[in-house]
Order: sequence, then C-alpha cells, then structure tokens
Amino acid sequence: MRVELVEGDITAQDVDVIVNAANSSLLGGGGVDGAIHRKGGPEILAECRALRASKYGRGLAVGQAVSTTAGRLPARWVVHTVGPVWSATEDRSGLLRDCYANALRLADELGAATIAYPLISAGIYRWPVDDAVRQALAVLDAAEPAHLVEARLVLFGPAAYATANSVRG
Repeated sequence: MRVELVEGDITAQDVDVIVNAANSSLLGGGGVDGAIHRKGGPEILAECRALRASKYGRGLAVGQAVSTTAGRLPARWVVHTVGPVWSATEDRSGLLRDCYANALRLADELGAATIAYPLISAGIYRWPVDDAVRQALAVLDAAEPAHLVEARLVLFGPAAYATANSVRG
C-alpha cells in the first residue's frame, strides 16, 4: 500500500474512506469531527445515532472503529475512530496506533481501495504533531491490506505538513 502525506482538508479528499477523529459519543463535535459532520450532512449523524441506540449505547471506545455512510462527502464511507488524549505521564501510543490499525482493517473489510486519515489526536487532544505522525506511519507503512492500495495522511496547514515531511525524512 502506498502511503502519501498530503496538506489539505480531510473533508475534500476524493477517496473510498475518510477517517473521522471522532469523540466517543459519535454525535459530532469540534475539529475534524465537526467538519466531517457539517460537510457530510445529516445522513452521517442519523447513522451515528442509530449506532448509539443499538450497539454503542455508551459510545465508541478509544482505539476502536465503526463505519457509516459518507453522506455528502466525496467518499463512500466514513470510518469513525476515537483517539486518546495526550498524557505526559502515561504512554497511550498503543491506543493511538490502534486507531489507525482498526480504521484500516475496517476499510479493508469494506473493500475500499483508498483511505484518508487526519492526524488523529493532534488537535484538541494535544498529541505532539511529530509523535502523532510517527505513530501513524508506524502502522500505515507496515500495513499489508488485501484491498487498500493507497492511504493518505492529510495534514491541516503548512506547519503540520512540514513537520510530517521532516519526520518521514
């Protein structure tokens, strides 16, 4: 699978799967989550509400992933995953890698060929951008999915993009 670093807007990616850095409620929020819900439209929220009413009554656990329609986004599906909040005293990097791995596994099970990820946990959850990129690439560069041929790590803004390129080397 080819892994690309892209500067841009996750909601504008023309791929089979857009990954949402969701909150555990699955009902929208700020940052990437809010942008995906706003641009994707009410179809996404309706499916998320149905998930909450059935299988995820207490919300989605950190590191897990679930799919919905992409609504009005230029994708077929949204895969929602809940990233961990950064902690200077507890190593939560395994949970962050689980977000990437579980979203990738689910997208591959859906038969997707292309997937776009935001930099999970690097916004309001305060994960340092350089380490967030390292954790993402550790999973994506090692993956050998059956169907996926391209993964994009979409960096919001020139500073995040420059950091990601310096990490990648």
